[in-house]
Amino acid sequence: MDYSTAPASSSPASILASPYVRSLIAGGFAGTAVDLSLYPLDTLKTRLQSAGGFFKNGGWSGVYKGVGSVIAGSAPGAALFFVTYEHVKTTLRHGEKTGSSAAVTHMLAASIGEIAACSVRVPTEVIKQRAQASQFASSWQALRHIFTANTSAVMVWKELYRGWGVTIMREIPFTVIQFPLWEAMKEWRGEAKGRKANPAESAVFGSVSGAIAAAATTPLDVLKTRLMLAKQKQSALWTFKNIVAEEGTGALFKGITPRVIWISIGGAIFLGAWDFARGSLESLDRRKSKE
Repeated sequence: MDYSTAPASSSPASILASPYVRSLIAGGFAGTAVDLSLYPLDTLKTRLQSAGGFFKNGGWSGVYKGVGSVIAGSAPGAALFFVTYEHVKTTLRHGEKTGSSAAVTHMLAASIGEIAACSVRVPTEVIKQRAQASQFASSWQALRHIFTANTSAVMVWKELYRGWGVTIMREIPFTVIQFPLWEAMKEWRGEAKGRKANPAESAVFGSVSGAIAAAATTPLDVLKTRLMLAKQKQSALWTFKNIVAEEGTGALFKGITPRVIWISIGGAIFLGAWDFARGSLESLDRRKSKE
């Protein structure tokens, strides 16, 4: 075949012209950047929230335990979120003319995006947190234990997705707070400056919105951590009652400081990197189109 006469759809420029491809690449880049750079803070947060306390679950040592699962899961999880988020947001924008607000559109798009991303994120979290809490020496050992300790594919599946419900319960309120705030601040800045918010501004707004959402959803994060680290599967309601009865309501806010710091910095890196990568890919596509 003469590749000089190949259809335009096979060219790199036409691939980058797709907003879904740009979302896929930019989302994967943003997810990997934030998870790897802030992994030690995530480990400290997990150990603070774990039953038994910080030092019993590893203390200050081995703060990169479980990072293998993050390397494997960050890019596809974040990419899946942003592809879904952008697609749903674009689709729902047609409804804004009939009365639905931009905030509602962003809430719905972010919620659906999180549900999609959790198909990758939950198994990653289960494996990662068991290594972080020093139950296993590495992500690989945690994963291998799930497959060897369970006698059927159904049991393996249930173990990999333990905490699915409470993770969704945490992620949807989080994104319902963070993404409308982030989008609204970018729009406000754009109107004030007469241009789109740049990646640095997007990063600042991502930090502020992330910190607010992180503080508000910390009790759900504590509940998720306890469910994923429990030796046996247990209900979210029983776990919640048990935490309050044995440790008091203050235990529901364990790890709030590293969580807020982690997600505040992470929001800046994640959403700033997303806007930077997406903008760079759009510029590359325009240059390729002109050649």
